[in-house]
Amino acid sequence: QVQLVESGGGLVQAGDSLRLSCAASGRTFATYSMGWFRQAPGQVREFVAAISWSGGGTYYADSVKGRFTISRDNAKNTVYLQMNSLKREDTAVYYCAAPSVPFRRIADIITPGAMEYWGKGTLVTVSS
Repeated sequence: QVQLVESGGGLVQAGDSLRLSCAASGRTFATYSMGWFRQAPGQVREFVAAISWSGGGTYYADSVKGRFTISRDNAKNTVYLQMNSLKREDTAVYYCAAPSVPFRRIADIITPGAMEYWGKGTLVTVSS
């Protein structure tokens, strides 16, 4: 069982930066590849970024590539999402998620249906 708690959301202006954090419970965090997803009002939940269990591999949605960076600190059981050059269209609830089993490939965790564990989300609002 993995429990996830996101934090760091807020109201910012276009062009600003935010760093989201996701604290995970459990001694096996270091064996789970992790992902960030987001859901804007009236939209389906979409993939944002993923990181391998070791931290050696990352993958991004085209819409955030070059602006967002996913990272993790396995000693702290935490995964981060650094968001720079924020745009109005980045406004959404951001969710941290983990698959049901450890050591999943990044390519296998880039859809919401591939994830088993979810946090409650943190709201990011970008104003122009």
